[in-house]
Amino acid sequence: MSVLVSQAVAQKWKALSRRIDATDTPVIDFTRKLMASRKDAMSLAQGIVHWGPPPVALQQLATRLATEPAAVSGYVPNEGLPALRAALRTKLVERNKLHHYDVIVTPGCNQAFLNALIALCDDNDRVALFRPYYFDHLMAIQMTGGSERLVIGECDPDTMRPSLAWLERELAGPSPPKMVVLVNPCNPTGVLLSRAELDAFSAACAAAGCWLVLDNTYEDFVFAEGGEHYCPSGPQVVHLFSMSKAYGMMGWRIGYVAFPDYAHTNPDVPGEAPPSSSSSSSSNGSGQQPLTAPGALAMAQLKVQDAVCICAPAPSQALALEALGAEGRQYVDALIAPLKANRDLLRAALAPLEPHVAGGEGAIYLWARLPLGRGCEDDRAVVTWLVQQAGVCVIPGSACGMPGYIRCSYANLPPAQFPAAVSRLRAGLEHLVAHGMTAMPQQH
Repeated sequence: MSVLVSQAVAQKWKALSRRIDATDTPVIDFTRKLMASRKDAMSLAQGIVHWGPPPVALQQLATRLATEPAAVSGYVPNEGLPALRAALRTKLVERNKLHHYDVIVTPGCNQAFLNALIALCDDNDRVALFRPYYFDHLMAIQMTGGSERLVIGECDPDTMRPSLAWLERELAGPSPPKMVVLVNPCNPTGVLLSRAELDAFSAACAAAGCWLVLDNTYEDFVFAEGGEHYCPSGPQVVHLFSMSKAYGMMGWRIGYVAFPDYAHTNPDVPGEAPPSSSSSSSSNGSGQQPLTAPGALAMAQLKVQDAVCICAPAPSQALALEALGAEGRQYVDALIAPLKANRDLLRAALAPLEPHVAGGEGAIYLWARLPLGRGCEDDRAVVTWLVQQAGVCVIPGSACGMPGYIRCSYANLPPAQFPAAVSRLRAGLEHLVAHGMTAMPQQH
């Protein structure tokens, strides 16, 4: 009996939480280990850029670290450095046309999403993602106990644009989602939503009393002719932003949540404050009332942030403040512009998969369907084969909810290396289409 008891106790202590057991394994861990298996492998996988932060900002931070290290080594307010928050509120008005929005600085945009998710949703609230989705959004929902409350919307199979008709049906149903999540421009597809599309999604959510959370991580990466990055506003719309991509601050971990404060609980929020909180309305004149009490959303997020990370790192916030200056903006724009040519090179490399290639309007990705048959429904096997045989790595679509697809990035390699990587990818795909996952002729 004692042996049985001890085995039962041991099994109990071995068990992980059901929430974490239900959470997907990070796909980047899979691709990193895979690339380690071939020393000369080149990556078109991880969504990063090939540059670092603006040099002028790094120089200014280095001076501060040398002359006043204590000032940039301690805790800062949970919600972020006051000067950085002020600069971000100005940016929201000037670039995103978001009045009546306050800001909380977070250690990366994933933390911004977690703040919003935990602050707005209980474990029985449904959350809607559109397939293909950003894998870390899915993981955040899973690990907060939301696997069973997740509802997956579909995108058009040809254009990969999310279906408004599906959402309207879902919102009119007996168990509508409390939160709808969109990424624009989209990770993983590279699709850019139009002003009309975003306003329609926003109106649908407003009519249903549902939160719309928009992840704008790739707001600076717009390559469609005549395209624009647009942010709808309203008491039900929360925006997430990142400085990881355009500003090359991936490892510095700075993101921020822009959330509605139409009551101007914080008097620093831009825009004309209403006579009273009861008269708060959306900026489009709809007259819709806020979904929370004045100040509640700010405090809810601070609870999450204080418990999880306290604040974004002080040196990173100091760097972000310097990077937001005019010289930093010029630096960023000059590095983003050449990515359009990268996109075209990558699209040409994906020619063996045409006409099943989408994206390129924004973000830093193209999305492609693998050949039918030949075992390609197992996209992880294809990705493994591409590394082993062609020496190039991409992201399997199954990580984004769509097996049989791949996501390819065109920003993570410097100009001297990128052409070689896309050449490898084309050679691999041509062989895959013609011969399946068989041994490729070795190049010497």
